[in-house]
Amino acid sequence: MVDRANLYRIAPFGAYVFFMILEDVLLKFGWEPGELRMLYALKIAVVAGLLWAMRSAYSELRWPSGAGLRVCFTALVAGIVVFIAWINLTADWMVMGESVGFDPREDGEIDWFLVTVRIIGAALVVPVMEELFWRSFLMRWIENPDFLAVNPAHVGLKALCIAAALFALAHSLWLAGLFAGIVYSVLYVRSGTLWLPILAHAVTNGVLGIWIVATGNWGFW
Repeated sequence: MVDRANLYRIAPFGAYVFFMILEDVLLKFGWEPGELRMLYALKIAVVAGLLWAMRSAYSELRWPSGAGLRVCFTALVAGIVVFIAWINLTADWMVMGESVGFDPREDGEIDWFLVTVRIIGAALVVPVMEELFWRSFLMRWIENPDFLAVNPAHVGLKALCIAAALFALAHSLWLAGLFAGIVYSVLYVRSGTLWLPILAHAVTNGVLGIWIVATGNWGFW
């Protein structure tokens, strides 16, 4: 039987992965990407709903006393550094599999509703969901299955590296994912607050979304 504390952090991530698998299956069965344009909005709505429904269980999301501009500035710098790495670590050997990407254009015109949903989802929902799973739960669970008792500062190098490596494998740009996983993990371990990697992750995804729209590099989505 899955412990409730584990389930609360796995469920939103699991829902997100379910929709990713569903999209892949539908594409393999002949659906066109254009026919699945609203699937991302549904995915984000489900994940956000689960996070909201279970919000009282996330003790690690309490804003730390005394945290302020220092946390925000550190997150801003770290998020931008990861963004720069993400759009540059794209050599063939740094890419695993194929990313379908997401093209919000229809008849040559950008669907701004879909773009807005994509950026909001990537910048506000995904960072909370992923950091709860990868850093707060998995990284600490590797250190000790009673993960809530683990002080982030006491997470060892082994747990940090394993979690970062698995995070990398979940992304087609695996080297960029590995770099991001290490940065976010170190932020959590050094600061002791999950809000620092969440905010850094939000900056990365938000800036990446704006860059994608500005440059038309839809494959990064």
